[in-house]
Amino acid sequence: MSDEKSKVTDKASEIAKNIWLAGVGAYGKAVEDAQGRLEKAGMEPPKLFKELVKAGSALEDEAREALETTTAARNSVEERINRVRENFHNQRPARIEDLANLHKKVDQLSRKVDRLTKALAEQGVTSKPAGTRKPAAKAKAKAKKKTTTRKKPAASAKTTARKR
Repeated sequence: MSDEKSKVTDKASEIAKNIWLAGVGAYGKAVEDAQGRLEKAGMEPPKLFKELVKAGSALEDEAREALETTTAARNSVEERINRVRENFHNQRPARIEDLANLHKKVDQLSRKVDRLTKALAEQGVTSKPAGTRKPAAKAKAKAKKKTTTRKKPAASAKTTARKR
């Protein structure tokens, strides 16, 4: 059994060593890639820097435009909301308290009219019923007919003499 244990142990050691070597190899490759990029960047720093500045400037312009568009849209929406709120407050429905106050005023006016009518009746003044008055439209129509039926003035002697 010791042979079998030693074979398994040797096999496990070999697998562990291979895993370790694969990790070291990956690390080495990563270091080589990083050094190659560093050397490449070291040779062309002004060009790389200029490209980065150009890309950053373009992104900044896009971000500013997006911010301005968003701000304008937000302001437009806020203005619309404020107009709707203002219209709502201006055209709000009558409240119960408002209606009750109106009813009280109507009742007060009705009582005053009744008192005035009674006072006039006691003094012997009678009022014409509302239906006996002529409507204003009929009076205007009669006045219009009178103005359209006027005769034209006769031509004077001078104008008739000129025509001959």
